[in-house]
Amino acid sequence: MFKKHKKMNNLYAIALTFIKGIGPISAKNLLAHFGGFDAVFAENKAALAKIPRIGQILSDEKIKKEALLRAEQELNFAEKHRIKVHFYTDKTYPYRLKECEDSPIILYSIGNEDFNSGHFLAVVGTRNITPYGKEVCSKIINELSVNQSNTTIVSGLAYGVDGCAHKAALTEKLKTFAVVAHGLDTIYPSQHKALAEKIVKSGGAIVTEYPSKTAPEAANFVQRNRIIAGLCDATLVVESAEKGGALLTALAANSYNRDVFAIAGRVGDEFSAGCNNLIKTNCAQLATSAADIEQFMDWEKSEAKQQTLFAELSDEEQKIVENLHAKEMNANDLSRELNMPVQKLLSTLILMEFKGLITALPGNYYKIKL
Repeated sequence: MFKKHKKMNNLYAIALTFIKGIGPISAKNLLAHFGGFDAVFAENKAALAKIPRIGQILSDEKIKKEALLRAEQELNFAEKHRIKVHFYTDKTYPYRLKECEDSPIILYSIGNEDFNSGHFLAVVGTRNITPYGKEVCSKIINELSVNQSNTTIVSGLAYGVDGCAHKAALTEKLKTFAVVAHGLDTIYPSQHKALAEKIVKSGGAIVTEYPSKTAPEAANFVQRNRIIAGLCDATLVVESAEKGGALLTALAANSYNRDVFAIAGRVGDEFSAGCNNLIKTNCAQLATSAADIEQFMDWEKSEAKQQTLFAELSDEEQKIVENLHAKEMNANDLSRELNMPVQKLLSTLILMEFKGLITALPGNYYKIKL
């Protein structure tokens, strides 16, 4: 019964997206007024006709009938191809995106449907990425994977910075979501079809607000950028010319009161002009490393990577880690606690410090390096 009820809700919600002239904001106003999209389709023509601006459209029975037919076809397509449908009021709908006034009432996705766990960082930029951009993009995502292993990298599956961000996330075993500007019956650019498949297989997702048979038209990419920004805690612009889609994503993030970071480049470099302007106009914080993002966002370091670092320790090293886990200790006290000769302990501590596992403090004290 629940599944059937949910399917009917989605049917009417999807149908509304097929009616020209009704956007996300209008749809949410209708939901608030009628209490459900099914009520919109059940309301009599006279009452609907009184609604400002969109009343005449909604009172046209032919338009509503055609929209419901297309919505039914879309639901069948989604079910056949294992596409998940996320209605605006569903628990699976991204809570960050829900906070945005112009967020879509329906999202379609293939793959992981967890939009709400961990940190979400948008990484965007020019399609004409330079070697410098590739290096910095990969470096920052690598650094995030060490201390923020619960981070999902969100981008747009395009050439350049988008592709670099997705590939770096896959390399570093981070989840990555691609937000596309077309229906899920195709992949654009087609050369990134294999990349899209890897994203899904590795625990990520392909996401869109557009139903099947929607072509990747220019206007859709502009609309898509707001979803990339809305899904995330923050947006990082790696490289951008003075004008470009990445800057629109940054502006959308600013309008949602989300933090924006940008990588500075040399004065005069074409594909650093946009980033430099964002920083100069206080629309973005300067980022030179993942640490800049972590500190500004106040993201605590995740334990998952720390556990990985400690996974292949010797017996002596493991015992030292266990004793230093909750507090700092003096080498002499640690020697007595472990019943280990001081000289052997000190040589082990030096080796562990070299590995980056512990830190030496004044007074011959040691602590785990977080």
